[in-house]
Amino acid sequence: MTSPIIHHISVINRDRYITFDFYHKLLGLEFLLKTVNQDEIEMLHLFFGDKTGRPGTEFSVFEMQNAPKKQFGTNSLERTVFAVPSEASLQFWLARFEAHEVFNCEIESYQGRKYLHFEDRDGIQLALTPLRIGKASEHAPHQSADIPLEHAILGIDSFQCRVRYADASARNFMKMHGLQKIETYEHNHHQVTVLGGEDALFGQQLHLIEDRIRDIEKQGIGSVHHIALNAKDRSYLYEVEKMILDTNFVYSGIKQRDFFESLYYREPNNLLIELATEQTNFVKPAMATADYDAIPLFLPDFLEGRRSYIENQIKR
Repeated sequence: MTSPIIHHISVINRDRYITFDFYHKLLGLEFLLKTVNQDEIEMLHLFFGDKTGRPGTEFSVFEMQNAPKKQFGTNSLERTVFAVPSEASLQFWLARFEAHEVFNCEIESYQGRKYLHFEDRDGIQLALTPLRIGKASEHAPHQSADIPLEHAILGIDSFQCRVRYADASARNFMKMHGLQKIETYEHNHHQVTVLGGEDALFGQQLHLIEDRIRDIEKQGIGSVHHIALNAKDRSYLYEVEKMILDTNFVYSGIKQRDFFESLYYREPNNLLIELATEQTNFVKPAMATADYDAIPLFLPDFLEGRRSYIENQIKR
């Protein structure tokens, strides 16, 4: 059975309703969970993915209404690339984006593959590309009335990071997470290092764009907050924890996230990396997703005693 390299992506947006409409209604991702950031409980945390909510398809959004707009730069987690079934799907999505006035760069060729780059309403950088390996029928995308299954978003194909020292990040990802260097190439005068792994779900990859020219990104609305890589089980999580401690990286300790366990650390270019266990006990709560406000707030057991306070804090 294939396992993902990328467990999930977490980004920063401004408004819950715009986020819900964009990712669920426009992109057709399954709305999995309305909850809060377990470390900052006054902050909404929304989860999207496929029908199962499995690692490799999850995309989550923190609502930070008063945060500044991000300032683009290097040492940043830059772009999430989603897999769609075929090149014909890119034509469907291009027409849909044009109809809904979504900023996009039309369909481009990039290293022998077709991509449709676009942004959400807050400037989160995204893209679509045809499925790299396997068949679309092997996956479980959300079924939407106005998005045919033959064009539905399947999960996360790859992720692009922009860093000052690509070799330093590549060595870290290869040593700690068992990734392999697939190739290097030049794009827009920047060298790009591509990392992957055997039998990865969707053929997932990490692309490290080396950029020593730009200033460091200032994170805010429109930024990727962190990328979560996949740990096959708890023992693997503990192995990486030991390597982090031996390397003396800034590190969070292991956290219980209700559905999985994880840890966070800063790699050599200061990117925030989460490592999260693939083995989860997530079951999507029953909900009617047509009306965001009607969806109940999910809280882990340890926060249930503070529900009244939390619900009051996250009201508009």
